[in-house]
Amino acid sequence: MNETRPVPEAGSVPVEQEKSRAALVWLLLPLAVLVLAVVWLVTTNPLSRFDNGAPPVENLTFERTVLSDGGIDLLVRAGGSEPMTIAQVQVDDAYWQFAQEPAGVLRRGETAWIRLSYPWVLGEAHAVKIVTNTGATFEHEIAVAVPTPAVNAATLWSQMLLGAFVGIVPVAIGLMFYPALRGVGRGGMNFLLAMTVGLLVFLMIDAGGEAFELAGDAAAIFQGQAMVALAAGAAFLILMAAGRRGGTPTGLTLATLVALGIGLHNLGEGLAIGAAFASGAAGLGTFLVLGFTIHNITEGIGIAAPILKVRPALWVFAALALLAGGPAILGLWLGSLAYAPQWSALALAIGAGAILQVVVEVTAYLMKADGRGVAALSSWPVLSGLAFGVAFMYVTAMLVKI
Repeated sequence: MNETRPVPEAGSVPVEQEKSRAALVWLLLPLAVLVLAVVWLVTTNPLSRFDNGAPPVENLTFERTVLSDGGIDLLVRAGGSEPMTIAQVQVDDAYWQFAQEPAGVLRRGETAWIRLSYPWVLGEAHAVKIVTNTGATFEHEIAVAVPTPAVNAATLWSQMLLGAFVGIVPVAIGLMFYPALRGVGRGGMNFLLAMTVGLLVFLMIDAGGEAFELAGDAAAIFQGQAMVALAAGAAFLILMAAGRRGGTPTGLTLATLVALGIGLHNLGEGLAIGAAFASGAAGLGTFLVLGFTIHNITEGIGIAAPILKVRPALWVFAALALLAGGPAILGLWLGSLAYAPQWSALALAIGAGAILQVVVEVTAYLMKADGRGVAALSSWPVLSGLAFGVAFMYVTAMLVKI
């Protein structure tokens, strides 16, 4: 029996349309109240009665230092509650002429270059002090004066070679153990997977610690501590959602996730290394480069562990090595040529979140492959592999900390 629906009378408004209009009104009403409140605040300025003559709170962050034949260039960012004006600049306790680009007042969050034609001395320390028109001072120390790398083909090529040697080469060496590891039994497989978890846990803690440290050097408007925590959490959740679309990742998919997590960590490490070299905070020596190589070899073994039961093509190993080690090159370029603490902190935070996702997936894969579930985590191969991974990364990190 067919049901007959009532036909709306001419001129009547459907119920759904009335609900949509009501919802629109309730959406616009609070926005209209907000606009009126802002207009009232700006026009009446009720805060003026709280003005006791104190100068506005000012804050200035030094984000980048460039030393060249022309002198010293400083990139600064304002973070105060009111616009601020740079009145004077001192270098080594002497007032010095400066040029500001762009000129004028600096509003909250704005940046400007302070250009000083100062004859800095190679290898010496220099102190810069910026004085605002209210008398507030902000100091910046150049620990070791060295020329900032210029953007040219020779510099980029040299940094690419260095990044390849500390990033791609050790990962490739670790992957070369793949044929020798294919014959390990269940216990050996558990040891290698647990070792992968151990080295990833160390990298996650290391990246998180460096991210929070760099966040402390960033301008206050970026809310560095919260930015790091939120970026790490977002990276973890996004990668978990993407990785679990086809179920729990195994084999080549899991190896790719391991390589991606390590690659994001190496991007952040490259940023820090490039910035340290550019600012003269670290000298580039053979011992340091060899330390990075030894430190990162285990990463290649960790990438190989999930694919010991399959036979990937040779190009797959090359792609995994490039994914895990290649970001070190990009990090060196950006760190030495366009460094800012907040972006380095953000990159390391994303890397820490990605590594946490990989730790969860490798652990889940280990329990599934072993067949005993959570009980497998208390076995001697797993416990010894976890301890070895953490200990190896900790000891070799002593060679590369700068």
